Amino acid sequence: MRSSYKEEDVILLLKDITGLVKPQSTEERERMIQSGRHYCEMLPVEYAPSEKYMEAYHTALKGYAGQTAKAVGKLADKIISARGKTIVLVSLARAGIPAGILLKRYLNWKYQINPVHYAISIIRGMGIDKNAVSYILQRHKPEDILFVDGWIGKGAIQNELEQAVKEFQGISKDLAVLADPAGITKFYGTHEDLLIPSACLNSTISGLISRTFFRRDIIGENDFHGAVYYENLQKADLSYPFIYAIEAEFKKENKEIEKIFHDKGMDEVKQIAQNYDIQDINFIKPGIGETTRVLLRRVPWKVLIGEEFKHDAALEHIKRLAEEKGVEIEYYPLKHYKSCGIIKKIADT
Repeated sequence: MRSSYKEEDVILLLKDITGLVKPQSTEERERMIQSGRHYCEMLPVEYAPSEKYMEAYHTALKGYAGQTAKAVGKLADKIISARGKTIVLVSLARAGIPAGILLKRYLNWKYQINPVHYAISIIRGMGIDKNAVSYILQRHKPEDILFVDGWIGKGAIQNELEQAVKEFQGISKDLAVLADPAGITKFYGTHEDLLIPSACLNSTISGLISRTFFRRDIIGENDFHGAVYYENLQKADLSYPFIYAIEAEFKKENKEIEKIFHDKGMDEVKQIAQNYDIQDINFIKPGIGETTRVLLRRVPWKVLIGEEFKHDAALEHIKRLAEEKGVEIEYYPLKHYKSCGIIKKIADT
């Protein structure tokens, strides 16, 4: 699989399907998804964001590089403490890849270890790429594998992972993430709903690759799940400037006060569903990263912003996107999250 990443940073276990799938508009994809088509059978049109939005991204990077670096460091420390130094990192493509690269680089910087780092596909409702897992198991011990993602929203991918690994003896269901505002996993950098700047962009911060794709007419029985390489966006590629900006903030000590939860993020999501009469919980995407994805890749109905975070700089890019797309912002008493994106039901449009 082609990408703008170096192989020493990540080995992409993906099939290059560039040119085999015609990208579709957000509205067209949303209509098909809500009619029952699986999102992994389509790809969105990817574009270079507006100048104003890029200003918001660069502000986010400047303001949150340090906190992101601290989350990377805390996560690395927890992994070493619990698992030791024999680790194989397996990032969940696509959002997990920048997190995995940063984690690998931090482990090398502080602990002088250089774990192998793979990226594979996992798709909600379809499962993990079994061919990719088998490829890794032919080369490494199952107990050394640690899955990595950028953040946890409400925990759908964590649930998918738990089901998937039951087939593979000895592989842990643990998921290591930079931010876990849902309070689900033991391997997290922070419980804060942290703005990880890579969440602000799509392929232009993820090695110029698309989200992963699976459709039987293109992905054969022995193939890895697919992805597209966006060569046309090379001039807009910020994948390594992002990595370097976070890396420059690495510190050996990463202490901070832990946030304690008395419930799970899913409880809050269920309450939102009840308050807004939303039947399908998948329409609710909590957390900064997921809200951003709704605004970039789906058709949003509205954005909820926590009342106490009205003026939080971490939400500036969300406000900018909502303004560009004419999406209503509502202030709401969020507890676990700073923001939440709600997808529009196409039948209502």
